[in-house]
Amino acid sequence: MPDPTVLRAGFSAVKGTRHLSLERVVLDPHGAVGDRRLCLVDAPARRVLRTVQHPALTAVDASDRDGVLRIALPDGRSAVATPHPTGERLICEYWGRPAELALLDGPHAALLSDHLGRPVTLAAAPPRAVVYGAGVSVVTRASLAELAARTGTRMDPARFRATFVIDSAEGPGAEDGWEGRELRLGSAVVRVGAGIGRCAVIDVDPRTGRREGRLLRTLSAYRPRNADGEPCFGVYAEVVVPGVVTVASANPSQGLP
Repeated sequence: MPDPTVLRAGFSAVKGTRHLSLERVVLDPHGAVGDRRLCLVDAPARRVLRTVQHPALTAVDASDRDGVLRIALPDGRSAVATPHPTGERLICEYWGRPAELALLDGPHAALLSDHLGRPVTLAAAPPRAVVYGAGVSVVTRASLAELAARTGTRMDPARFRATFVIDSAEGPGAEDGWEGRELRLGSAVVRVGAGIGRCAVIDVDPRTGRREGRLLRTLSAYRPRNADGEPCFGVYAEVVVPGVVTVASANPSQGLP
C-alpha cells in the first residue's frame, strides 16, 4: 500500500472541546503532542467530564499555545491566560480507570462553569490519562464519502474527532482489514489497531454542541460492531516511529466529502 495522503490533522487541547483542524501535528510515543493535555473535572465527585454527557463542550474553541490557553465560547465570551498549578493533585475516575491530575487556577474554569451550568475545575493530565482509546485515530476519506452518500449530507470530519483523515488507494471500509499494518504519515510511522466503536457523540453538531443527526443509527445499519455492540468507524493506531505529520493542503479541510 502506498503511503497515504493526510487530508486533515487535529485534536482537542482541552478534552471534549472543539476538535481543531491543524496544519501539522507532532507525534511522540504517546500520540499527538498536546492532545487532551487538559481536561475538566467535577472535583467533589472526583470525576473527569465525559463529552457524551456534556455535548455543549464540543462548541467551545480551546487553543493552547506556549502555555497560554485561550477559551472562546459560542456567544463570543473568552478567556486568555496561562493556567497555573494550584499545587493540589486529584485522582479522578475516567471510564472506570484512575487518572492523577494536577488542578489549575485561572479564569477558564469560571467561564466554562457558566457555559455548562455546573461548577468545573481545569486540570492538567499526563499523556493518555484521559484518552479513551489509543493515542492516534484514523478515518479514511473513502469511508467518510460512503457515509455522506448514505445520509445525503456533506460530512464534517470533526464529528469523528480523528487525529488524521487520510486518502488511500483503497475503497471505503478497507481500513477494517488493516489491523497490524504500519502506515507512514509524514515522518512518523503508526501501527493500526482495532476499529473505533462509536457512540452518540458523533450525532453532536460540532458547530453548536447540540445533538442532531442520525449518523450513529446509519452506521449501526451497515458497519461491523465491536464486542460492546458499538458500530465501528475508523481505526485506532499506536506510534511506532515519532515524527511530524503535515496535511497535504494549506487548507486542512479542503478535499473532504
